[in-house]
Amino acid sequence: MLPPQAETTGSRSVPADRRTRDRVLALLLERGTATAAELGDALQLSPAAIRKHLDALLTDGDVVSRQRPVRAGRGRGRPAKVFTLTDAARLRCGRHTYDNMATAAMRWIAVHGGEGAVDAFAADQVSALESRCREAMEGAGDNPIARAEALAEALTAEGYAANASTIATGGQLCQHHCPVAHVAAEFPELCEAETAVISRLVGTHVQRLATIAHGDGVCTTHIPAQQAGQHSQSRQEL
Repeated sequence: MLPPQAETTGSRSVPADRRTRDRVLALLLERGTATAAELGDALQLSPAAIRKHLDALLTDGDVVSRQRPVRAGRGRGRPAKVFTLTDAARLRCGRHTYDNMATAAMRWIAVHGGEGAVDAFAADQVSALESRCREAMEGAGDNPIARAEALAEALTAEGYAANASTIATGGQLCQHHCPVAHVAAEFPELCEAETAVISRLVGTHVQRLATIAHGDGVCTTHIPAQQAGQHSQSRQEL
Protein backbone atom coordinates (compact mmCIF):
# COMPACT_ATOMS: atom_id res chain seq x y z
CA MET A 1 0.00 0.00 0.00
CA LEU A 2 1.27 3.45 -0.89
CA PRO A 3 1.62 6.02 1.90
CA PRO A 4 -0.95 8.80 2.29
CA GLN A 5 -0.72 12.14 0.52
CA ALA A 6 -0.15 10.81 -2.97
CA GLU A 7 -0.41 12.58 -6.29
CA THR A 8 -1.75 10.69 -9.29
CA THR A 9 -0.06 10.63 -12.69
CA GLY A 10 -2.34 8.80 -15.10
CA SER A 11 -3.10 5.50 -13.38
CA ARG A 12 -0.03 5.74 -11.18
CA SER A 13 0.34 7.19 -7.68
CA VAL A 14 3.54 8.65 -6.25
CA PRO A 15 4.25 10.27 -2.86
CA ALA A 16 3.17 13.92 -3.12
CA ASP A 17 5.78 15.35 -0.78
CA ARG A 18 8.61 13.59 -2.62
CA ARG A 19 7.38 14.86 -5.99
CA THR A 20 7.05 18.43 -4.73
CA ARG A 21 10.47 18.48 -3.07
CA ASP A 22 12.05 17.11 -6.22
CA ARG A 23 10.46 20.04 -8.09
CA VAL A 24 11.90 22.48 -5.53
CA LEU A 25 15.35 20.95 -5.93
CA ALA A 26 15.11 21.02 -9.72
CA LEU A 27 14.11 24.69 -9.66
CA LEU A 28 17.01 25.59 -7.35
CA LEU A 29 19.36 23.65 -9.63
CA GLU A 30 18.12 25.76 -12.54
CA ARG A 31 18.13 29.15 -10.79
CA GLY A 32 21.02 28.76 -8.38
CA THR A 33 19.28 30.66 -5.57
CA ALA A 34 15.70 31.70 -4.85
CA THR A 35 13.59 33.02 -2.01
CA ALA A 36 10.68 31.09 -0.55
CA ALA A 37 8.28 33.52 -2.23
CA GLU A 38 9.94 33.04 -5.62
CA LEU A 39 9.83 29.27 -5.29
CA GLY A 40 6.21 29.34 -4.14
CA ASP A 41 5.17 31.53 -7.07
CA ALA A 42 6.99 29.36 -9.61
CA LEU A 43 5.51 26.14 -8.25
CA GLN A 44 2.09 27.62 -7.39
CA LEU A 45 2.41 26.72 -3.73
CA SER A 46 1.10 28.69 -0.77
CA PRO A 47 3.63 30.36 1.57
CA ALA A 48 2.85 27.77 4.26
CA ALA A 49 3.30 24.86 1.83
CA ILE A 50 6.62 26.02 0.37
CA ARG A 51 8.02 26.72 3.84
CA LYS A 52 7.01 23.23 4.96
CA HIS A 53 8.98 21.71 2.09
CA LEU A 54 11.96 24.03 2.57
CA ASP A 55 12.08 23.20 6.29
CA ALA A 56 12.16 19.50 5.40
CA LEU A 57 14.91 20.04 2.82
CA LEU A 58 16.94 22.07 5.33
CA THR A 59 16.59 19.27 7.89
CA ASP A 60 17.65 16.66 5.30
CA GLY A 61 20.71 18.72 4.36
CA ASP A 62 19.57 19.27 0.78
CA VAL A 63 19.42 23.08 0.93
CA VAL A 64 21.03 25.88 2.91
CA SER A 65 19.79 29.43 3.47
CA ARG A 66 21.53 32.79 3.71
CA GLN A 67 20.65 36.45 3.54
CA ARG A 68 20.53 37.92 0.04
CA PRO A 69 23.04 40.83 -0.20
CA VAL A 70 21.36 44.25 -0.24
CA ARG A 71 22.17 46.25 -3.35
CA ALA A 72 23.20 49.89 -3.08
CA GLY A 73 20.31 52.32 -3.29
CA ARG A 74 17.71 49.95 -1.87
CA GLY A 75 15.77 50.69 1.28
CA ARG A 76 16.57 49.62 4.81
CA GLY A 77 14.16 46.68 4.73
CA ARG A 78 15.23 43.34 6.09
CA PRO A 79 17.23 41.47 3.41
CA ALA A 80 15.43 38.47 1.92
CA LYS A 81 16.52 34.95 2.80
CA VAL A 82 17.55 32.88 -0.22
CA PHE A 83 17.93 29.14 -0.55
CA THR A 84 20.47 27.16 -2.54
CA LEU A 85 21.40 23.52 -3.00
CA THR A 86 24.10 21.83 -0.97
CA ASP A 87 26.88 20.09 -2.89
CA ALA A 88 25.44 16.67 -1.98
CA ALA A 89 21.99 17.63 -3.26
CA ARG A 90 23.46 19.02 -6.47
CA LEU A 91 25.04 15.62 -7.18
CA ARG A 92 21.79 13.81 -6.45
CA CYS A 93 19.87 16.15 -8.73
CA GLY A 94 22.08 15.01 -11.58
CA ARG A 95 21.05 11.44 -10.87
CA HIS A 96 17.39 12.52 -10.61
CA THR A 97 17.62 13.67 -14.23
CA TYR A 98 18.26 10.07 -15.24
CA ASP A 99 15.54 8.86 -12.85
CA ASN A 100 13.05 11.25 -14.42
CA MET A 101 14.02 10.06 -17.88
CA ALA A 102 13.64 6.43 -16.79
CA THR A 103 10.21 7.20 -15.32
CA ALA A 104 9.17 8.94 -18.54
CA ALA A 105 10.33 5.90 -20.53
CA MET A 106 8.30 3.59 -18.28
CA ARG A 107 5.22 5.78 -18.79
CA TRP A 108 5.72 5.58 -22.55
CA ILE A 109 5.95 1.78 -22.36
CA ALA A 110 2.78 1.65 -20.24
CA VAL A 111 0.84 3.85 -22.67
CA HIS A 112 2.01 2.23 -25.90
CA GLY A 113 2.57 -1.35 -24.77
CA GLY A 114 0.18 -1.79 -21.86
CA GLU A 115 0.67 -3.36 -18.44
CA GLY A 116 2.07 -6.55 -19.95
CA ALA A 117 4.89 -4.62 -21.59
CA VAL A 118 5.77 -2.96 -18.27
CA ASP A 119 5.89 -6.37 -16.57
CA ALA A 120 8.08 -7.78 -19.34
CA PHE A 121 10.44 -4.82 -19.19
CA ALA A 122 10.75 -5.08 -15.40
CA ALA A 123 11.51 -8.80 -15.62
CA ASP A 124 14.12 -8.19 -18.30
CA GLN A 125 15.81 -5.49 -16.21
CA VAL A 126 16.37 -7.80 -13.22
CA SER A 127 17.38 -10.86 -15.28
CA ALA A 128 21.05 -9.84 -15.43
CA LEU A 129 21.05 -9.20 -11.67
CA GLU A 130 19.57 -12.65 -11.11
CA SER A 131 22.28 -14.29 -13.21
CA ARG A 132 25.10 -12.53 -11.35
CA CYS A 133 23.63 -13.33 -7.94
CA ARG A 134 23.02 -16.97 -8.86
CA GLU A 135 26.66 -17.30 -9.88
CA ALA A 136 27.80 -15.64 -6.64
CA MET A 137 25.62 -18.03 -4.62
CA GLU A 138 27.20 -21.23 -5.96
CA GLY A 139 27.79 -23.62 -3.08
CA ALA A 140 25.21 -22.03 -0.77
CA GLY A 141 23.26 -25.30 -0.51
CA ASP A 142 19.49 -25.79 -0.51
CA ASN A 143 18.47 -24.33 2.85
CA PRO A 144 16.47 -21.14 2.15
CA ILE A 145 17.94 -19.25 5.09
CA ALA A 146 21.50 -20.13 4.11
CA ARG A 147 20.71 -19.12 0.55
CA ALA A 148 19.23 -15.83 1.79
CA GLU A 149 22.49 -15.10 3.61
CA ALA A 150 24.47 -15.81 0.45
CA LEU A 151 22.04 -13.67 -1.55
CA ALA A 152 22.49 -10.80 0.92
CA GLU A 153 26.23 -10.87 0.28
CA ALA A 154 25.67 -10.91 -3.47
CA LEU A 155 23.20 -8.02 -3.30
CA THR A 156 25.57 -6.01 -1.11
CA ALA A 157 28.23 -6.41 -3.78
CA GLU A 158 25.65 -5.00 -6.23
CA GLY A 159 25.13 -1.91 -4.06
CA TYR A 160 21.95 -2.90 -2.18
CA ALA A 161 23.52 -2.92 1.33
CA ALA A 162 21.67 -6.13 2.20
CA ASN A 163 21.71 -8.47 5.18
CA ALA A 164 19.82 -11.61 6.17
CA SER A 165 18.83 -12.86 9.59
CA THR A 166 16.91 -15.69 11.23
CA ILE A 167 13.69 -14.74 13.01
CA ALA A 168 11.03 -16.72 14.88
CA THR A 169 8.87 -17.19 11.78
CA GLY A 170 11.71 -18.08 9.40
CA GLY A 171 14.16 -15.63 7.86
CA GLN A 172 14.33 -12.02 6.79
CA LEU A 173 16.22 -10.35 3.97
CA CYS A 174 16.70 -6.59 4.29
CA GLN A 175 17.96 -4.20 1.60
CA HIS A 176 18.96 -0.79 2.93
CA HIS A 177 19.42 0.82 -0.48
CA CYS A 178 17.37 0.69 -3.68
CA PRO A 179 18.97 2.01 -6.89
CA VAL A 180 15.58 2.39 -8.59
CA ALA A 181 13.42 3.62 -5.71
CA HIS A 182 12.47 6.88 -7.46
CA VAL A 183 11.13 5.00 -10.49
CA ALA A 184 9.66 2.08 -8.53
CA ALA A 185 7.55 4.51 -6.49
CA GLU A 186 5.40 4.90 -9.60
CA PHE A 187 6.04 1.48 -11.15
CA PRO A 188 5.81 -1.24 -8.46
CA GLU A 189 6.32 -3.81 -11.22
CA LEU A 190 10.06 -3.29 -10.64
CA CYS A 191 9.67 -4.33 -6.99
CA GLU A 192 7.48 -7.28 -7.98
CA ALA A 193 10.04 -8.50 -10.50
CA GLU A 194 12.79 -8.20 -7.89
CA THR A 195 10.69 -10.13 -5.36
CA ALA A 196 10.23 -12.92 -7.91
CA VAL A 197 14.02 -13.04 -8.38
CA ILE A 198 14.54 -13.30 -4.61
CA SER A 199 12.04 -16.15 -4.45
CA ARG A 200 13.77 -18.08 -7.23
CA LEU A 201 17.23 -17.53 -5.80
CA VAL A 202 16.25 -18.44 -2.23
CA GLY A 203 14.32 -21.43 -3.50
CA THR A 204 10.98 -20.87 -1.78
CA HIS A 205 7.98 -18.57 -1.60
CA VAL A 206 8.79 -15.19 -0.04
CA GLN A 207 6.68 -12.22 1.02
CA ARG A 208 7.63 -8.55 0.57
CA LEU A 209 6.68 -6.69 3.74
CA ALA A 210 8.09 -3.23 3.00
CA THR A 211 9.86 -1.31 0.25
CA ILE A 212 11.87 1.89 0.13
CA ALA A 213 9.95 2.88 -3.00
CA HIS A 214 6.72 3.02 -0.97
CA GLY A 215 8.23 5.17 1.74
CA ASP A 216 9.58 2.52 4.12
CA GLY A 217 13.10 2.84 5.46
CA VAL A 218 14.19 -0.63 4.31
CA CYS A 219 13.08 -3.17 1.71
CA THR A 220 12.11 -6.17 3.85
CA THR A 221 11.39 -9.65 2.50
CA HIS A 222 10.09 -12.43 4.75
CA ILE A 223 11.16 -16.03 4.17
CA PRO A 224 8.60 -18.28 5.90
CA ALA A 225 9.80 -21.21 8.00
CA GLN A 226 9.35 -24.57 6.27
CA GLN A 227 9.00 -28.17 7.29
CA ALA A 228 12.10 -30.33 6.94
CA GLY A 229 12.63 -31.40 3.36
CA GLN A 230 10.06 -28.96 1.96
CA HIS A 231 12.70 -26.52 0.72
CA SER A 232 14.41 -29.19 -1.38
CA GLN A 233 11.08 -30.05 -3.05
CA SER A 234 10.51 -26.35 -3.75
CA ARG A 235 13.95 -26.07 -5.31
CA GLN A 236 13.20 -28.99 -7.63
CA GLU A 237 9.98 -27.37 -8.79
CA LEU A 238 11.72 -24.13 -9.88
